[in-house]
This record gives sequence, structure tokens and C-alpha cells, in this order.
Amino acid sequence: MTDRPGRRDLHRWYTAAWLLLGLVPSAIATGDDSGPAKAASLLLVGAAFAYAAVHRARDHSPLYLWVLALGLGVMAALPGGGAALFVAALPQFWFQSRGPRAALLLSGCAAAATVAGSLWLDSPGNAAATLIGYLVSVVAGLLLHRLLADTEARATALAAELSLTQEQLAEAHRRQGAADERERMAREIHDTLAQGFASIIVLAEAARAGLGGDPERTARQLRSIEQTARENFAEARVLVGSAPHSGLTPGSVVPTLRRTLERFAQDTGITVDADLPEDVDCDQQTRIALLRCTQESLANVRKHADASTVLVVLTQHPHAIELEITDDGRGFVVAESHGFGLDGMRKRLAELDGDLTVTSSVGDGTRILATLHTTGAHHA
Repeated sequence: MTDRPGRRDLHRWYTAAWLLLGLVPSAIATGDDSGPAKAASLLLVGAAFAYAAVHRARDHSPLYLWVLALGLGVMAALPGGGAALFVAALPQFWFQSRGPRAALLLSGCAAAATVAGSLWLDSPGNAAATLIGYLVSVVAGLLLHRLLADTEARATALAAELSLTQEQLAEAHRRQGAADERERMAREIHDTLAQGFASIIVLAEAARAGLGGDPERTARQLRSIEQTARENFAEARVLVGSAPHSGLTPGSVVPTLRRTLERFAQDTGITVDADLPEDVDCDQQTRIALLRCTQESLANVRKHADASTVLVVLTQHPHAIELEITDDGRGFVVAESHGFGLDGMRKRLAELDGDLTVTSSVGDGTRILATLHTTGAHHA
């Protein structure tokens, strides 16, 4: 049998049993004898002790087992040897052979040598005990080998199943990662490019309708179209990775929000009241989230609210930043709203330990409250 880490302890315990139950009794049994036979017995026992002390439970070559089989036969013909020593040595043939056939052959040769030595010493009782021990070892060894083989087969099957499960889990993680990335890209496109193109369409339609009637207003609308197109181009470069990802310049978020509100008021004619303290400070990801929530809320006001006034309030608390956007438009039933924009805002805020509260009813306008929880002021 091949040695595995789990069997090494068993080998060590067996080595101790071989020394205590096999060699020590053989040495003691020579106490009443004398002469060359006793010296030869003690010499063989000493050699076995020395070999076991040096090699302990390591694998041995087949030559060792052949020498052991011969040594057992010699010990059986000398005082102190016999069936007990043979039985104590039997596990070595099963532990250290390369398979059950080799174990059967080598232990059979050892049994034959021990029987021959016992008969030479005129000890038929030892010969009979040796044969019985050999037969018992054959049955026990084959059963143990079969049990170990079945255990190893199950372990191999479980290892293969575990490996397959790990591969499937890794593939599921890759698919989930790809799906999350697609969702993130879709949200970014909706919050940036799609909103910009919608604004361009509205401005273009207004400019075309005002051609010849109000040249100055038309010129402002065309400038807004140009500016929005430039911003969309910059956002597109960010999305494809050819420009640094930020969406706004470092520093306070307030100037960016003011420009966004001014552009909105200019393009739509809706009155915008804003309370944006200059000392609001937050990190880049929070600034981007506040900007995207503002853009999405204003886009919804433009497309759906039919409002005349929008109020925007930014507040920094010790452990949170709040952005409140209220309009006096037509409102809607929140429970029946499943728009991509609101869901996108919720997910964006959730990624930053924030949440979104939407309050609205038909005819009473809409209130959007974005809350981003912090652990104190974040410096960009």
C-alpha cells in the first residue's frame, strides 16, 4: 500500500507495537537459554530494534520484506522466536507492500519460513498458530484494503465534484460580475449620455420652433445644444476609459450643482431655488452620486412633472449628507412607478451606504431625498 499522510500515525503506532509486542517478548523469552542459539536470537532482535529505530514508519523497499520473511523463519528456529513474532510482524507486509498481491506473496513466504523454522525447532504448536495467524491476516488485510480502496475512490469522486463545483461557482461569479458591469454601464449611460441626448432633442425642437421669431433665444438654445453635446462627448470618453473617470472636477460639489441648475433653468424656463452651502465637503464618489441624482431628478421634472418651480437643498450633517429636490408639478403614485432612473438612483446610493426616499402624490408635486451616510467629513 502506498503511504499517505493519514497513515503515517498508524505506521508509528504499529512500530511501537512491533517493538513492544514482537521484539521485546522475543528478547525476554531467551532468558533461560544460553550458548550460540541465544546469542543469535539476541543478535537478530538487536538488528530488528536498530532497523526500526532508524527507519521508524517510513516506506521500505521490497528487499526489506524479503529479509524480514527470512529473518522470521530463522527466529522461529531459534529460542524466543515463533508464531508470536510472526503475528506481530504481519501488518508490515500489508503496510509496506505495493498492493494486496505483493502482501499476500510476501506474508505467505514469511508464514512458510516461520512454519519451517517452527518444525525445525520441533514446535508444531507454533507452526499451527502461524498458519492460523496468516489466514486471519489474509482475510483482514483484503477487507481493509477493499475498505481503503472504496474510501479513496469516494474521496477522489468528492474531490472531482468539489473541483467541478468550484469551477461552476467561479463561472457564476464571472457571469454575475459581467451582469453587474453591464448594469453599471447601463446606469451610467442613462444618467449621462441618454439624459444629454434627451436634452439636445428638446433644445433642438425648441430652437427649430423659434427660428425667425426670437433669434436671441434660438442662439442661446443652440449654444446649450453645443455645450450639452460637448459634455456628452466628455462623458463618452470617460465610459470607454479614454479619460479619467470622475464626471466633475475636484473640489466642492456645489459649483457643479449650481451650473447644472442654471443650465436647467435656462433650457426649460422653470424657476429654480437653491440652498447650496459652499462648505459642504465630500469625497469624489459622493460628489458624483449627488450630481447624478440631481441630473436624474431634473430630467424627470423636465419630462414628466410639468412644474413651474424646483427647490434644491443640500445639507451636511455630522454623519450624513442630504440632497432634497422638490417640485410643484403634477406628481405621481410612487407605488406604481418602476422607472429605470429611480431604480438606478437607489442602487447608486446603496453602493455608497445611502438611500433614496421618494414622496409624491397626484397633483401635489414630488420630493426626492437622497441621503448619503458618512463617518465624518471626507476630504478629496
